[in-house]
Amino acid sequence: MRRRRPLPPSPLPQRDGVDPVRVRLPAGGQGATVRDHLVLRLSAGPGVVDGMFAEGLIVGADGRAVPAETPYEPGMFVWFHRELPTEVPVPFPLEVVHRDEHIVVADKPHFLATTPRGSHVTQTALARLRRELDIPELGAAHRLDRLTAGLVLFTVRPGERGAYQTLFRDRLVRKEYEAVAPYDPELVLPRTMRSRIVKERGVLTAREVEGEPNALTRVEIAERRSDGLARYRLVPGTGQTHQLRVHMNSLGVPILGDPLYPKVTGPGPAGDFRRPLQLLARTLEFTDPVTGAEHRFSSGRALAAWASYEDWAAGQ
Repeated sequence: MRRRRPLPPSPLPQRDGVDPVRVRLPAGGQGATVRDHLVLRLSAGPGVVDGMFAEGLIVGADGRAVPAETPYEPGMFVWFHRELPTEVPVPFPLEVVHRDEHIVVADKPHFLATTPRGSHVTQTALARLRRELDIPELGAAHRLDRLTAGLVLFTVRPGERGAYQTLFRDRLVRKEYEAVAPYDPELVLPRTMRSRIVKERGVLTAREVEGEPNALTRVEIAERRSDGLARYRLVPGTGQTHQLRVHMNSLGVPILGDPLYPKVTGPGPAGDFRRPLQLLARTLEFTDPVTGAEHRFSSGRALAAWASYEDWAAGQ
């Protein structure tokens, strides 16, 4: 088997905990020069790309600025820093539950994305932890939705990241979630939800379709109150996008604060941190693939609507 060549190290440092963009010029790519290819490939527009070349912001593996007229060479790498979007800081603490030489387990607040994506770049758990812990090579072993709070596992050493990611791929991590939703006395629980969930690119919501199940969730009631609310324990057996939210909605008890299920209400304005989705990744449990240690971590967060529904509903 032909071994893949290792990727060259970045000649540029991180900026605000965010890696520079790496672009590899593929075989058969368009453009006679590096400049032409980047204009065609990037959505920034020719004026922006030309400005980056003029300022020497696009560099090669040696760290030197690449001239715009450099001939296209398949396999060549170039790096540059993206222009970071203006972001409203997420005003909630990102707690570290555990840290050792191999992993960091963080207790992520609502509204903070796990990794840089789209308009959320520096205001992400990964970028913040890299800055606050001074671990530039920190990487995420899995992701948690931006609107969901709770435990996220990060890896300290890039060479070990694959071993931890494999735990999630092979479903060797036991995860337990907590949610606050309406109580339905006619809903028979506990039960295991099994369905086929698909999520199409560009569509905000996932949906259940006919076919072989690819999503499995154990749903139990942990506690209920006289005000019509209940606290649910959710144990996913799979990890489809929006799986827990889709299954709770399918049961007729959508999670409080969900802007997508049962009805798409659209994103709130930037800086609106009221009424967070009442979903929490409460526990992570697994055997460490590097050290062999048995780990069980618990979130210290509480869901606001359960502590005080009136305050949560009022956005306090």
